[in-house]
Amino acid sequence: MIFRQLFDAASSTYTYLLGDGGEALLIDPVYEQVPRDLALLDELGLRLLATLDTHVHADHVTGAWRLHQRCGSAIAVAQAAGAELADRPLRHGDRIAFGTRHLEVRATPGHTNGCLTYVLDDRSMAFTGDSLLIRGCGRTDFQQGDPRQLFASVREQILTLPDACLLYPAHDYRGVTVTSVAEERLFNPRLGGDVDAGDFVGYMNNLNLPHPKLMAQAVPANLRCGRPEGDAPPLDMPDWAPLTLRFSGIWEIAPMALLEHAAAVQIVDVREESEFIDRLGHLAGARLVPLSQLPQRLDELDRERPVVAVCRSGVRSAQACTLLGKAGFGKVANLAGGMLHWHAEALPVECGTGEV
Repeated sequence: MIFRQLFDAASSTYTYLLGDGGEALLIDPVYEQVPRDLALLDELGLRLLATLDTHVHADHVTGAWRLHQRCGSAIAVAQAAGAELADRPLRHGDRIAFGTRHLEVRATPGHTNGCLTYVLDDRSMAFTGDSLLIRGCGRTDFQQGDPRQLFASVREQILTLPDACLLYPAHDYRGVTVTSVAEERLFNPRLGGDVDAGDFVGYMNNLNLPHPKLMAQAVPANLRCGRPEGDAPPLDMPDWAPLTLRFSGIWEIAPMALLEHAAAVQIVDVREESEFIDRLGHLAGARLVPLSQLPQRLDELDRERPVVAVCRSGVRSAQACTLLGKAGFGKVANLAGGMLHWHAEALPVECGTGEV
């Protein structure tokens, strides 16, 4: 089974990818991170069957609708949440299959009325959303939250799993990535040890926390499963050329696509001068700016025109793309496979000194 834990720094949200037999599920996808998730699915050769939200989030917008638009993936969320556009309203005891594996749905309300925990078939891991955080839990003072109900949910549906079961929350604000049933049963200061329902209710009713900053925007959007108001389609792809986003965060352009769009872009070759005129040659109209000189020569480039970086194999040019992006260039791509890939497709080159 393929398992990946992904992170959105803006909201401290974890997204989880599970794959088996070429099929995949995404738990708690984030709207802004959809291009990243699509790139990973593509690189791993996985078809997204469904997105699963653990609850209606108040601190970020789900990527469920956006992924559905791109992949045709089902949108799964608790029936109790009452969200529009959900293809698969989930209830306690449902199973969600992918490949030869499946997740069991457990209702764990209390943080919100529609909280779910997803348990892997062999009970080796569970995805708890905000019902149980690492040494903590979700608040209970909005979205039909109920501390007594949350205490029962965690004690009866999560902490009854095997001791070694790994627990993966929807958030962590300290950078901790995983815990276990045994750890939380012993060390969770709100829900573990000898804490009883009265202790927990008294604690939760006196947190006095401000509401999440994005709550007014996120909750209505998530009740639409992340669909923007007015159904405006999101711009996933730069419009200046057909590009592919790699999981590394680098946009790439294929050799033939670059040949077709060469007149509209700036081609920057970041190899050394000796390589620029060696047997691989260089692309027509390419400007030679060795990677070591690029930070000092940024002013030679037009920030309004797209830039395509080129090197022998695509490694140094990928680094150049990162540098250009950090310097404020908004339209940047890497030539996929570099000059080696260009030659493999028998595309034209020049062997003179070119533009330096």
